[in-house]
Amino acid sequence: MTRVHAFTDDALGDLDAVGLVEALRAGRVSVPEVVDAAIARAEAVEPRLNGIAYAAFDRARTEARAPHGGYFSGVPTFVKDNCDVAGMPTQQGADAYRARPARQDGDFARMFLATGVIPLGKTQLSEFGFSPSAEHARLGPVRSPWQVEHTAGASSAGSAAMVASGVVPLAHANDGGGSIRIPASVNGLVGLKPTRERLAQDVTMRQMPVKIVNDGVLTRSVRDTAAFLRESEKVWRNLRLPPVGDLTRPGRARLRVAVVTEGVGVAATPEVTELTLKTAGALEELGHRVEPAVLDLPPSFKDDFLVYWSLLSLAILRSGRRSFGDSWDPGQLDDLTLGLARHARRHLHRLPVAIARLRRSARWSRRFFEQYDVLLSPTLAATTPLLGHLDPSQGYDATMERMLAWVAFTPLQNATGDPAISLPLATTSAGLPQGMMFAAGAGREATLLELAYELEEALPFPRIQD
Repeated sequence: MTRVHAFTDDALGDLDAVGLVEALRAGRVSVPEVVDAAIARAEAVEPRLNGIAYAAFDRARTEARAPHGGYFSGVPTFVKDNCDVAGMPTQQGADAYRARPARQDGDFARMFLATGVIPLGKTQLSEFGFSPSAEHARLGPVRSPWQVEHTAGASSAGSAAMVASGVVPLAHANDGGGSIRIPASVNGLVGLKPTRERLAQDVTMRQMPVKIVNDGVLTRSVRDTAAFLRESEKVWRNLRLPPVGDLTRPGRARLRVAVVTEGVGVAATPEVTELTLKTAGALEELGHRVEPAVLDLPPSFKDDFLVYWSLLSLAILRSGRRSFGDSWDPGQLDDLTLGLARHARRHLHRLPVAIARLRRSARWSRRFFEQYDVLLSPTLAATTPLLGHLDPSQGYDATMERMLAWVAFTPLQNATGDPAISLPLATTSAGLPQGMMFAAGAGREATLLELAYELEEALPFPRIQD
């Protein structure tokens, strides 16, 4: 098994973000030392992992000499390359245009950077984030640090690779169909997709008819994810949602947990099903009430989500020159993006009904979570594929069939707007992480984080450096 990581005896050590904050405040390390260590780690693993889209190392070193305030002041990070950061280009994993440096921070980046983190640059993603595997014809694939022959998973692959390999303790990710939770599952990380509109969002995300995309972070510990939400709320808070607050320990309530091993039209493989049921057994041993359930979603859900998802590609094609300038060349787009646009054109007549039904999925969710506190499922229906399995150059039909067979559980919460978290609670027979996903009703991140703390204590997460 070919693992790649950068954990060593430097200023970062094996600290998570909260541990690093404590070390900085105690004076055991300095911000310049921490940033230099992160840059050295990035340079060590990047040739093997290919997770960085744009390096801003000199800028990070300059900022380290006079870091901004905030709880995470001085903690190095990366921003996914579909989110504007002033002075950095936003290429979105595409060859179809030449990005210029952004003039100002996007709304999410403004909130994120206000917590004190120092960005080392931007991380690589699949073209416009459409594929659940970042495999690029010119730049090459983003590789899993756990086994470099395998995908690092989803459009937040670059951020996941940087966190899992120890370059930074946390990094930005966003999730329109699973791209916080999928790379968390693949790379042995904690990945929470927050409730819709929990955090500040860029204007393009706010204007979507169904706001399926949410921003967040990938981390190696539950407390880092909890601290990120706590500190983000201090910068920007949606008053329509209950605050997450300062969560630092497991909850005491015993929960009603529904378990499913069949996603949207696809059942988990036997191995993944077994791992999910083992997790359910662990919950029972902890005193939670666990019972099997069925996702009685409308049969149209999968097709409705795909029609809506494909519309995003068609919108990019139709607005490309206006959005990206004279360098726009749609001939450079990959087969998946073009195939999605063709799918949208063929099904435009279905779009109004699909949008209406996706919006109504929130009603289904409210009824479901009147019966249960938490929904447990595998994050992904199968184990992590080898690179090439989801290569978009193999043609749209083949890629889409394989995508739908793998990503069968995560899109539901993008439609309903509910929070969901992937935790690294299982390991496959091949020695790869396999995430387990927990969802709750809208606004109930606190329930998920308290349960996550409990499971982290009971079933310690695997560490790549061990």
